[in-house]
Amino acid sequence: MKKRGEGFGYIANNITELVGNTPMVKISDKICPPGRTIYAKCEYFNPLSSVKDRLAVAIVEDLEKQGKLKPGDTLVEATSGNTGIAIAMVAAQRGYKCVITMAESFSIERRKVMRMLGAKVIVTPKGLMAKGMVDKAIELCEKNPSWHLCHQFESEANWKFHELTTGPEIVNDLKGQDFTHWVTGTGTGGTYHGAGKYIKEHSPHTKIIMVEPEGAALVASGISTPYNEDGTPSEDHPAWNPHPIQGWTPNFIPKVLEDGLPLDLHDEIVICPGSEGIKMAQALARNEGIFTGVSGGATVWGSVQVAKDAPEGSVIVTMIPDTAERYLSTPLFENISADMDEEEMAIAKSTPSAILDQ
Repeated sequence: MKKRGEGFGYIANNITELVGNTPMVKISDKICPPGRTIYAKCEYFNPLSSVKDRLAVAIVEDLEKQGKLKPGDTLVEATSGNTGIAIAMVAAQRGYKCVITMAESFSIERRKVMRMLGAKVIVTPKGLMAKGMVDKAIELCEKNPSWHLCHQFESEANWKFHELTTGPEIVNDLKGQDFTHWVTGTGTGGTYHGAGKYIKEHSPHTKIIMVEPEGAALVASGISTPYNEDGTPSEDHPAWNPHPIQGWTPNFIPKVLEDGLPLDLHDEIVICPGSEGIKMAQALARNEGIFTGVSGGATVWGSVQVAKDAPEGSVIVTMIPDTAERYLSTPLFENISADMDEEEMAIAKSTPSAILDQ
């Protein structure tokens, strides 16, 4: 590790150069079962605080290489939030316009962040779920020739970027240290497909564990999603039910994920109740100082279940996709008040000055 004060090492030409090379941190025995080790890869160290910064750079650069984008064109994406934020970042940096479609059930702070970055956010009815916002994005691009759908759920550039970056980062940071398990959730499936492919090739003994939400374990169901010619879903998945793990498992299996399944990358699927993801995210904040959302909590919860059943000495690497600041209006913060509680009020009154009258 670099010593504090040593500096980053170089000056970036623009913000997108800072995507990737995120750190891993050891989870303490306050959460990790004894005799096992859990390392968490903290993707909130990306510039816009989520793993989706990677796919945004990958997809936009791929569109540019194909000659499909010209100055002033509009990037369009359907998203639960983090991808839209990342696309808006890249659009702002490169001079493109940005339009995001987003179901109204997702957190409002994500809409505000995207609008802060200059994006237009089109909110779709929550009853139409993820497929509704995808259909809206497709319609908008069909109507406007200079509007380009980013296809986060279908683009090969998504998983290939993880194969080139996320997977090698994990293997290289462990510097030859044996790691027995790699645990990840799935949103688009890009991390699972790309990093999983690299890990299987370079550390074939490592077991890959997929974590899916309870009530929406689509891969575990064994039922595929039917697709249109462009890879977008043609109908909802019958095994999907609403769940609180935003960013995970839309109401279809994304093509990026589906294309990775025949590679037999994962050795096991762990099902996480949404309530456990929330509790673990809160536990990570209060015990580790790790500030992550429900998807990060759910992935670490899955890693703890794996560690409990793994042989002593096992080393588990897990993914923390984003920051808890994306979840302020969700159940993650439901029991966290902005006002002082009785204990805080007692502390305030323990000295005579500056006492707020609540």
